[in-house]
Amino acid sequence: MKSAVVSLLIFGLSAIAFGQTLPADVPVQKGYMVGPGDEITGKVLGEPQFDFVATVDEDGKIEVPFFDKPVVAKCRSERELRADISALLAKYLRNPQISVRVTERKSRPPATIYGEVNKPQEITLMRKATLVEILAISGGVKDEAGGMIQVFRTRAPLCSDGRDDSDWKVTGGDATDVPSRMYSLASVKLGKEEANPVIYPGDVIVVQKASPVYVTGEVVAPQGIYLKEGGMTLTEAIAKIGGVRREAKTKDIKIYRLKPNSKDREVIAANYDLIKKGQQKDLLLEPYDIIEVDKAKKSIGQTILEVVTGAARTGLSSMTGGLGSSILY
Repeated sequence: MKSAVVSLLIFGLSAIAFGQTLPADVPVQKGYMVGPGDEITGKVLGEPQFDFVATVDEDGKIEVPFFDKPVVAKCRSERELRADISALLAKYLRNPQISVRVTERKSRPPATIYGEVNKPQEITLMRKATLVEILAISGGVKDEAGGMIQVFRTRAPLCSDGRDDSDWKVTGGDATDVPSRMYSLASVKLGKEEANPVIYPGDVIVVQKASPVYVTGEVVAPQGIYLKEGGMTLTEAIAKIGGVRREAKTKDIKIYRLKPNSKDREVIAANYDLIKKGQQKDLLLEPYDIIEVDKAKKSIGQTILEVVTGAARTGLSSMTGGLGSSILY
């Protein structure tokens, strides 16, 4: 999978992709927060003996030259860490000029998005990003996408106050299972706040594929159709594939539906004519339904007419078979 980096320059990408406007009171980001595994480089102007390169340990601390106690670096920004170290250096130097930078960011795994999106990929998050932004970066969803998006939280967010993952639920009964949430794709596109969560490093986003139904028999274009959010009725499915043929037996359309927890199917009959007249309730389709439209049996009159017409054509052809052709102007 390709890797992408979410930068502050694309803050408005989600608004462009989904036609939304950003609120005027967007809070200012504090910047990257240091975590275990990050490499910190410090340089003191004119005092190279105080320069250092340190890796944040598992306790979130770094070792700084000439100081007995380690400095807490976890969940501190570069600016905050610079201020902390400058205060310590003030014991040795007058007005120390120091730069502190995170030279390697290893504390956070990338977020991953895959499934029915145009560009499945890993995304390195340098700041907070929302689900809408991640969908936009991945090129949006495919036509095959269903109505639901599942977000797995593989690890607790670093440097959070706990509110962002307090009510995430485990997907199975095992305590080792990964907590996850389900979001409606329709709600995401409408810009509903509750359907646009913050995505954190390590999160895995799965855009689920829609379940199909199959329409066969005397229809214009027999094919499979994806069931999107909100469902689909029998008449909608038939309309999507161009309608029925003239020979179709519309008074007795059969729907073969899987029985619960079984591979066997039950047969449901529907009178398409009565449904169109509003005299019978339209049927709501379920995943993997097979709709079969049989060919109507010919009436006795149609059969006799075809026989007579066929015989007449055969006789006429034998009579004119030996004659030449001419054109009268």
